[in-house]
This record gives sequence, C-alpha cells and structure tokens, in this order.
Amino acid sequence: MSIASEEKRIRAAIAPGKLLVFLTVLLLVVGTVSLMLGQLRIPPGTIVRIFASRIFPIAPTWPATAESILFDVRLPRMLAGLLVGGGLAISGAAFQGLFRNPLVSPHILGVSAGAGFGAALAILFFGTISAIQILSFVFGLAAVGLTYGLSRVYRTTPVLMLVLSGIIVGALFSAATSLLKYIADPSNSMPSIVFWLLGSLNNASNKDLMVVGPIIVIGAAVLLLISWRINLLAMGEEDARALGVDTVRTRAVIIICATMISAASVSMGGIIGWIGLVIPHIGRILVGPDNKILLPVAVLIGASYLIAVDTIARTSMETELPIGILTALVGAPIFAYLLRKNRSGW
Repeated sequence: MSIASEEKRIRAAIAPGKLLVFLTVLLLVVGTVSLMLGQLRIPPGTIVRIFASRIFPIAPTWPATAESILFDVRLPRMLAGLLVGGGLAISGAAFQGLFRNPLVSPHILGVSAGAGFGAALAILFFGTISAIQILSFVFGLAAVGLTYGLSRVYRTTPVLMLVLSGIIVGALFSAATSLLKYIADPSNSMPSIVFWLLGSLNNASNKDLMVVGPIIVIGAAVLLLISWRINLLAMGEEDARALGVDTVRTRAVIIICATMISAASVSMGGIIGWIGLVIPHIGRILVGPDNKILLPVAVLIGASYLIAVDTIARTSMETELPIGILTALVGAPIFAYLLRKNRSGW
C-alpha cells in the first residue's frame, strides 16, 4: 500500500469532530500535567481545589507557596505555551496553504530574524523584558515590511519574489544579530542574547499574556474565519479570481495576520523553530488539506506539543533547557521522515 493511500485510509477512519474533541481533551490533560510538575509537585486534586477557592469559599489546606507557584509561574507559562504553540502552528499552516509549498514556515518572511535582532538590541541596550517584547515585535513587523517592499521591485512571479525577498531580509537581520553578539559583553549580555534566541517561556507572566495574548488570538481568529478563502487560493490565483476572491487583498490579510501571530509569539518566547513547519504536516496527514479543518487541528496539536516540550525542558534536568533545542531535536527527524515517506507531492 502506498503512502498516499495509507494517508487517505487514516483520514477516512478519523471523523473531524471526534478528532477535535480528542485533541481538546489531550490539550487539557497536557496542560494539567504541566501545572502539576516542577520542583514542587502539586497533586491534581489540590490544583482543582486551588482554582475552586477563587470562586467558592473553600478553606485552604495547601501551602501558600503552592498557590503562588500555580498562579504566578506555572499557569502563565502554560498559557504562553498554548498561545505560542497554537499561534506558530496556525500561521505555518496558513503560509503553507497560501504559498502551496510544504517547506514554508512563519520564518520564511524574515519574521524570526527581525524579531531576534530587535530582542538582541533590547538586551544589549535596555535589558528589560518590556523592551525585549516591544522591539522584537516591532522589528518582526519591520522585517515583513522590508520583505514585501523588496518583492515589489521586480515584476515577476509575486509568490516566488516574496519568498526570495524573505530569505534576503532574514539573512540581513541574522548578520546584524551576529554583529550585536560580537560586540556584547561576554559575561552578561551575550549569554542572555544566546539563551533568548534559543527560545524559552521562562519569563512569561500574566502581564505578558494580557499584552501579547490578544494579538495572537485575534490573528488566529481571522485566519479561522477566512480559512475557506485559503482553500481557494491554494487552487491557484486564476481559479480563485474566477470564483470571486480578491486575491491581492486576501493574500495581504493572511500574511499580515500570520506575521502578527509569529512576531507576537517570538516576542514572548524567543525563536522556537520547527513548530510552524512540522505541525501542519501532521495535521494534514490526519485530516487532509482542507484548511477549514486543518487550521483548528494545527492549533490544538501545536499548543499541546509546545506545552509538553516546555514541561520536559524545565523538569528533565536541574537547569532549564532552551525550548528551541528540543523542538529542533524532535522536529528535524520527524520532518525528514515525512519528506522521505510522503512522495505523493503537495
């Protein structure tokens, strides 16, 4: 049996509604486990009572430190993993559908490189979390602006020029980041820049969620609402225009929303690779290329995956591992396997 027929058999055996319910339950389980594990283990019953005490008058029978750790450290970090993982996954799926290219990810337009340069700049000259988030978000958007402007210089295939321009802008910002690392203080600023570029949710807080969270949620909601238009664009420009779709405006909305999600995710968690590239492939194997189903599936899988990886990163060793290392160690072999086995094309 070929790989393509095997994928069709898997999709036929999985009802989309049941799959979404299963992935939602899986996300709840992974999130609960994430709240339980750490240097201080909190039993699930205690977690339920602590949450219930915020609504009902329940006398505390748990240490005060457990409640503080739960609400000030683990819950913001778990929610940050949910937002960043789901956001990177849906933006990757949207970009792949838009460009009809399975190798496209949120980083293709230079978002990550620009945001990384902004964060390195903030660490070097300001040293505050708020400055890191603001500058990484601003430079992430600026990188996309440069990419789009550069792609308009040459009047040739628009999608091809956009991708090539993204590669150029990404290389430019990566070189600028390397320059900042070269001139940074090797004992203070340099380690902070390197650790942030490797990705971490260690600094996630409730304030960060209130600032960055709405950007990711709004961008993802727009992509979900126009997912049927992504399907039409995936058929080709001429076919989409024949069906009444304003391809220029729709493409711009998709790029803007996916870029805002990616830049906001990078500003909160650093550069976390492979999620936007691998997770859409897994979702496509399960439900097929229909973006109306693929996008919500990608959100749930990406959120569960990043929460699980973050839990492993902070509990497997005495010192916390950067998330980017783990996502690369897991994502690269999976993607290589998918490329080898999936010979049926896009």
